[in-house]
Amino acid sequence: MIQSNKNHLLFILLLLIGCKSSPEPLGLPFISKPDFTPEWIAKTDARYDSIHQIPSFRFQDQDGQYITEQTVTGKIYVANFIFTSCGSICPRMTENMAIIQKKYLQDKDVLILSHSVMPDRDSVPVLKNYANNKGIVSGKWFLLTGNIDSIYRMAKKEYYAGERIGYYGNQKDFLHTENCMLLDKHRRIRGIYNGTLPLEMERMIEDIEILKKELD
Repeated sequence: MIQSNKNHLLFILLLLIGCKSSPEPLGLPFISKPDFTPEWIAKTDARYDSIHQIPSFRFQDQDGQYITEQTVTGKIYVANFIFTSCGSICPRMTENMAIIQKKYLQDKDVLILSHSVMPDRDSVPVLKNYANNKGIVSGKWFLLTGNIDSIYRMAKKEYYAGERIGYYGNQKDFLHTENCMLLDKHRRIRGIYNGTLPLEMERMIEDIEILKKELD
């Protein structure tokens, strides 16, 4: 009986030692491919400097201000694609983005970018009216419009936004996706979420908190 207890204590001791020697978690993965394959890449990895990064851009927001990559550099941000006259997934996505806005309203390091996929109709005044009706706070949540080719190229080739995972279609195909992307302070995709589900916003908030703890 005594020997049995000793063996049991030894097992627990070894387990505790094993837990302490386990490597630290690598945090959130990086997304560098259209199929959203997650990759955990350490800074010491040769691939680290070639991780996919959203390139420079220039669009107008609901206040007529030009928003560029400089606006989000050094910030954590959420990106999605909507249009103001949408009657299906977009209203639900906007309601759920409001959860993120409320959570981080006083946090200058977290922003939201909602790009219009019908920029010809979603002019600055239209976006401003939409922002007022939805309680969207300027400076925190940017509704973006601009050249349609530029927006679609950014959406499909850089954010990998499409109707389904791993597919973003032809440049001219209409874009209507519930996917929301979480990006880190270096404009790298770190998470994909279904923007129509409130539960996914909880997961996004958890991931934002992980990103906030990352060292630059």
